[in-house]
Amino acid sequence: MTATISTSIPAVTVASVSPRARRAGRIIGGLLGAFLTVDAVTHIALIDPVRESFAELGLGTQYGPVIGIVMLACLALYAVPRTAVLGAVLLTGYFGGAVAVNMVADKPIVGTVLFPIYVAIAVWAALWLRDARVRELFAQLYR
Repeated sequence: MTATISTSIPAVTVASVSPRARRAGRIIGGLLGAFLTVDAVTHIALIDPVRESFAELGLGTQYGPVIGIVMLACLALYAVPRTAVLGAVLLTGYFGGAVAVNMVADKPIVGTVLFPIYVAIAVWAALWLRDARVRELFAQLYR
């Protein structure tokens, strides 16, 4: 009796993305990129509202520039199509940290704690709209 192991890898069919969906994904991603770039620059520059919010959250202002640089690095990865998925994963982790900090500081749930989750959903929605590989990945998860 001989057992046979199949070594063939099933072909992955990549769903096509319509031009309208791709355009919508790029617009949403561009708006997110602009918003998050401004946020990162304000952290690097340590403007007064950032200093005040860091004090309110119990964080030292020395972390502001580091947080801003990390955000810019994640955004750079997200902006490049080849590394966009890695960028989205890292941004999701970044936003998870923001949720944790806001929860520890006992901030309001809907307006403050959940806001980074809304942004993370928009990051993935924009990527899903513009990248057929991400659509296929999500399709594979739900098969």
